[in-house]
Amino acid sequence: MHLVLKTLITAILVVGIAEAGKRFSMIGGILASLPLTSVLAFIWLYNDTKDIKAVTDLSYTIFWMVIPSLFFFLCLPFLLKSGWKFYPSLATSSVLMAIIYFAYSKGLKFLGINL
Repeated sequence: MHLVLKTLITAILVVGIAEAGKRFSMIGGILASLPLTSVLAFIWLYNDTKDIKAVTDLSYTIFWMVIPSLFFFLCLPFLLKSGWKFYPSLATSSVLMAIIYFAYSKGLKFLGINL
């Protein structure tokens, strides 16, 4: 039941943000940019484990992984404005972001930052 409740709350937030974005892109963008998913993950993780170190480690990793994820938000609108269709733009942006994640994580390891 706990898993169902977590899934339901998370789904309601995501759908709510998408619906807000249909009517008011600025509000949808603000809501989507909030770390709601991360906050929920912290809450679920802490409630399930009571492990502060796990929450700290997750927060630290999220911090470092936000940086390469920003590439996605530059690539997607660029491809769409260039005339690409939505799904190929989404897929290409996702693949390019995955490549950047890989290279970025290797770069962090090279610098001695272990996630």
